[in-house]
Amino acid sequence: MFPHGRTPRLPTLEQALRGRRAPTYSIPDRHRVLGNPLLGPYPEGMEIADFGLGCFWGAARKFSQLPTGVHTILAGYQGGFTGHPTYEEVCSGLTGHAEAVRVVHNSAVIPYESFLKLFRESHDPPQAATAESSRTAYQKVLTVSGYGTIATEILPAEGRTFHPAEGYHQQYLSGSKNPDGCCGLGGTGVSCPVGVAQADG
Repeated sequence: MFPHGRTPRLPTLEQALRGRRAPTYSIPDRHRVLGNPLLGPYPEGMEIADFGLGCFWGAARKFSQLPTGVHTILAGYQGGFTGHPTYEEVCSGLTGHAEAVRVVHNSAVIPYESFLKLFRESHDPPQAATAESSRTAYQKVLTVSGYGTIATEILPAEGRTFHPAEGYHQQYLSGSKNPDGCCGLGGTGVSCPVGVAQADG
């Protein structure tokens, strides 16, 4: 937890909790809604995209509501220094990790732009290639709607190990597990243009 009134700062490698070489918890074999393996193996042709929107419960629910093409979704931690962190360690702010979701999908069925649209619209980006053009296009409509500058970054996942979260976080908000659970994931209510090859200057 961060002291009240202070801006949280990411720890350096030296300041981060050490972690461990393997997780101390088990992860379910299959996605309880989609029925497919969480950790693989995945069918040939599947692609992986990782998204950090804040709350991974709400992010997992949003991505699972896409009509087709999503094979499985895994909640986890990414971007920090601590090996195989626990939820409590991530919440301490001492790991450098963010809550993230891994979306395994068939890009022949659902284009990456659909994920970018959902990603952009599912959080408040001013608060905290294809990706850059979606940012530029979305910034224009956010500005017209009275929002500030987008602070959200889209970075390559390479070099940022994805650590699957504890079993109780997987599909946490699913109808069969915790249908009335809460999550602060909101958005701006402003539609993000997709399929934009190049935004107007």
